[in-house]
Amino acid sequence: MNTPDTNIEDGDDRPSKTQLKKVSHDLQALGSALLELPENRLAALDMPENLRDALNDLRGIRSHEGRRRQLQYVGKLMRGIDPEPLREAVAAMKVPGARETLALHEAERWRDLLLADDQALTTWMGDHPDTDVQQLRSLIRSARKDIEKALQAQPAGGTPDRKGRSYRDLFQLVKAAQAAATAAAAARDEEEDDDGDE
Repeated sequence: MNTPDTNIEDGDDRPSKTQLKKVSHDLQALGSALLELPENRLAALDMPENLRDALNDLRGIRSHEGRRRQLQYVGKLMRGIDPEPLREAVAAMKVPGARETLALHEAERWRDLLLADDQALTTWMGDHPDTDVQQLRSLIRSARKDIEKALQAQPAGGTPDRKGRSYRDLFQLVKAAQAAATAAAAARDEEEDDDGDE
């Protein structure tokens, strides 16, 4: 007769094969991401020598099957260490690029808003009062004229030609103003942190 205790198998708390496979794939992906780091950053990371050697070997392997097997080996070596510092190094490398991309998209969005709506200029000046308003207005007018010329010159059903220098200059002005505002905000935050530490 089975008692409730005899139905519990030893080792039920072990991870399933699916979980182990997922961990293995995650570690292999981490190994692949480590290869995208510049060599000086990779060299500065604290890791066992056998893992460092395996990553260096992986860098030189060109055949698909050879890379796959070496990546599995890298994943296996990572099971014996704490992978979090390596994940943090990879994430730290990606964050600045993501921030820059976000800033570029934001600058493009503002440029398009400024060109589409006169009210956007008022909003922009409220957020960025240090901007040279005359230069900004001039660039908006010139960019609008350039866009109009490009639309008139485009072949039927085709895409408009380049939008002109003013369009690009407007983007550069917006991007520079946003970068200055971000830097000023970071400086203010740092000052507040320093004042709070005293």
